[in-house]
Amino acid sequence: MTIFAERRVRRSSGFDPSATALLVVDMLNDFLDPEGAMPLPEGRTLYAPIKRLLDSCRSRGVPVIWICDEHPPNDREFEKRAVHCLAGEWGARIVDDLDPRDDEDRIPKRRYSGFFDTTLEERLGELGIRHLIIAGVVTNICVRSTAHDAFFRDFDVIVPRDCVAATSEREQESSLYDIDTHYGTVSDLDDVLSTLDSPVTVIQRRAT
Repeated sequence: MTIFAERRVRRSSGFDPSATALLVVDMLNDFLDPEGAMPLPEGRTLYAPIKRLLDSCRSRGVPVIWICDEHPPNDREFEKRAVHCLAGEWGARIVDDLDPRDDEDRIPKRRYSGFFDTTLEERLGELGIRHLIIAGVVTNICVRSTAHDAFFRDFDVIVPRDCVAATSEREQESSLYDIDTHYGTVSDLDDVLSTLDSPVTVIQRRAT
């Protein structure tokens, strides 16, 4: 008997790099540094694979957009979660290990999804983006919420399993299964890099 969730269309992880952007979600001091407000030790294992992804995107002209949790001191989210990522504070900064560049977009968000009440969708429209590679933390909260909202807006979602980390192994596998089944494509980083690094993928974009 085929279960409900398995009634899906299998597809490849192929995408058009010329219409693709990389969203790097919440790779911030408060979530990754041991001195942060809510550190996830597993998140630091993502530095090397995300650096590989960043290098490939940058060398091919694929836009890199940093999605950054950022809150005022009285944010209602703190009724559920410890105070974290206060605007203008160290905890809300992107970790130095990933070498964020000044010319790369940074989109602040107050809620889990990178699309909720932000300028992300407008920016993607300006860039002519149809495909989104999503990396970062945590898989079962902000990565997943951003993937959901991207799908609801008709973006093609690609999540490299090597480039996301969840709050537990169970949540990692469950969230990736649900994303792959309902909202996008979960792939290995090497497969994503193979598409990005194809010989035809050198993108020239006009300044916007």
